Amino acid sequence: MGNLFLPKKIYIASDHAGFNLKKFIIESLKKYQTEVFDLGCDSSKNSVDYPDFANKLCDKIDDQSFGILICGSGIGISISANRHKQIRAALCHNKNTAKLARAHNNANVICLGARILKPKYALNICKTFLSQKFDGKRHLLRVEKLAK
Repeated sequence: MGNLFLPKKIYIASDHAGFNLKKFIIESLKKYQTEVFDLGCDSSKNSVDYPDFANKLCDKIDDQSFGILICGSGIGISISANRHKQIRAALCHNKNTAKLARAHNNANVICLGARILKPKYALNICKTFLSQKFDGKRHLLRVEKLAK
């Protein structure tokens, strides 16, 4: 997968439950020509609140970047992310949901559950999400309605 298209800028954040998976994904994405910015948390040892890290990441996302958010289940952090008007966060459990989140919903943040997914599987889901283009066309009007 050396020719994998990835966005130039990726932000990643997690709570304590997602810390180890976050570190694995960061290390794995280093071989691609993209910038990955780690927005925390900094340890799996101290309990932190996932909304704090979702908010931090969502404040950084623009038209040229994507986000990866990780908590224990992926649910809480995705709920928190979707409270931001410019964010379309998708909780993905497999490559098909990741592909559809980008192709049909133009999702700009992927959410993962560290207690649900094995690291290599989660990485493959991320790569599918990050390399998939938005189909536009019939989906564009629907996505535009999300911003209202």
